[in-house]
Amino acid sequence: MNDGYDAGHGDDQYELVGYDEYGRPVYRQAQGRGHAQPGHQQQYDPYGQQGRQGQQYGQQGYGYDPYATGAQQPVQQPYDPYGSQGGYDTGQQPAQPPAPGYGGHGGHPAGPHGGAPAPQPSYDPYGQAATSGPQPRVAEQTARIPQQAGPPEGRERAEHREAAEPGGDYRTEQFAFVEEPTGDSEDVIDWMKFTENRTERREEARRRARSRVVALVVVLALVAVGGVGYLWYAGKLPGLSSSDDKSGATTAAGAQKRDVIALHLHDTRGGGTSTALLVNNTTTKQGTAVLVPNAFALTGDDGSTTTLAKSVDDEGPDATRTALDSALGTDIEGTWRLDTPYLQILVDLVGNIEVDTDADVPDPESKDKTAAPLVRKGEGQTLSGKMAVAYATYRGKGEDANAQLQRFGQVMQGVLRKLSSDPQAATTTVQTMGMILDPPLTEKDLGTFLAGLSDRAKGGDFKTALLPVQDDGGLSAEASDSVVKDVLGGTAKSPDKDAAVTVSVRNATGAEDRTGKARVVLLNGGFTFVSGGTASGTEATSEVVYAEAADKENAVEVAKTLGLPTGSVTQGKVSANARVSVVLGQDYKPAS
Repeated sequence: MNDGYDAGHGDDQYELVGYDEYGRPVYRQAQGRGHAQPGHQQQYDPYGQQGRQGQQYGQQGYGYDPYATGAQQPVQQPYDPYGSQGGYDTGQQPAQPPAPGYGGHGGHPAGPHGGAPAPQPSYDPYGQAATSGPQPRVAEQTARIPQQAGPPEGRERAEHREAAEPGGDYRTEQFAFVEEPTGDSEDVIDWMKFTENRTERREEARRRARSRVVALVVVLALVAVGGVGYLWYAGKLPGLSSSDDKSGATTAAGAQKRDVIALHLHDTRGGGTSTALLVNNTTTKQGTAVLVPNAFALTGDDGSTTTLAKSVDDEGPDATRTALDSALGTDIEGTWRLDTPYLQILVDLVGNIEVDTDADVPDPESKDKTAAPLVRKGEGQTLSGKMAVAYATYRGKGEDANAQLQRFGQVMQGVLRKLSSDPQAATTTVQTMGMILDPPLTEKDLGTFLAGLSDRAKGGDFKTALLPVQDDGGLSAEASDSVVKDVLGGTAKSPDKDAAVTVSVRNATGAEDRTGKARVVLLNGGFTFVSGGTASGTEATSEVVYAEAADKENAVEVAKTLGLPTGSVTQGKVSANARVSVVLGQDYKPAS
């Protein structure tokens, strides 16, 4: 043929017979040459697999039937470009004799020049064998070709072809397609899972962070509101504190609620007493220790005049408390007698105290005058029980008695700062001391009272105040305004309307005995005498003053009792501890 292809195998010629399923040309050897035998149609392998293997294809023709539908024809081995059918001639197979009825030169099929041409297999795109030619011979040769294992793709096609033959049964697993992910797809899935998990973790971390921020803001808001509420409740907000509201504190001074206890410190070693009035103002939330000098003049039940120190030693706590109430116009609830040994125990129980000491105090038990002081002068000195007692009772040479009294006040303030603010715990401390209290004061009452003052001292709302007392034991005008009225809430109004009217007498005659004579006259007249001290100068005329209109009649009676003219009675400012105040002038002539 003119379109034959010389493959380089001697004089053999090849001609194109068709194309396989991959579009590659399929050739056969042209007839009429002296090398091929009838029935042995050798196809040309364009990829040279025959030469590389060093073998020849078997003695049969090849056709392509992808679905193996030519079951009624002798089966021809289809062309397998990958050698999956394994139809190679190993050289052990006997040579096949030429088929009868063919002629030609040298065993080749007869061509146009050597007789009738042999039938040529036609190209069947579906792999069916041609109807012409020696097909049984081809089938026989195909049956004897050994099958070899090939690539997986070839095995799958062979299984499908065998199942498609007549009589074959189709199996379900042949049509089950399982898509297995490749390694790359697994990596992609793992990466997507990792990315998704990381994103979720980040989102969860952000949500937790936002929750923490919101919770922190809420807590801070609650703390701020609670703090402001506490300051408002305690009266410590600027501008709202009761201590800042001077007008309100002044107008309501008499109506404020105060708890007052008289404290007497007895020095069992050196002798003498020290008195302080402990005040807890539950209205203004303020605590005060009013230090009362021993020279303060008191009037006894029999009308006699005495001093505070003598009253404590001679009259006892009940009589002294009554005299203080009369002199100051207060309502003292009880008396706490504290001997110095118990003060030492109290300081040790609270765990020492800190005081800004103003003097070096020697050890009272030491006989060595050159020994180092027991208490050093300085700020923030830590005092044990023994040191606290020595400092509270110390009075240096040439010092005023009030200096020792103020040291006693410092020690008590230090004790209150260290004492528990819990009433039960404070009561336990009092019970541990083992004191015997004077009625009506009980251990529970004293513990509760001291716990309240401790809360004031720890909050900076506790102070000490010295009651100003003149040399004659009377109160000055400043004492009436600053301490008696404002701190103690003293009032001269008697709790009983039938009680005797309290009269304060101040001597401005220039004669000291006029005070005593006036006291006797007033007591005999049914009045309560309160010493107003002695004026620094003299007054020409006497004066009788009342503050309330209801006391005008009482003031007139006082003037008549003292033998003063009724014209000397005026309305004005009186002493805080009296309902009527009298200033004796040089015109006062006591009765003989």
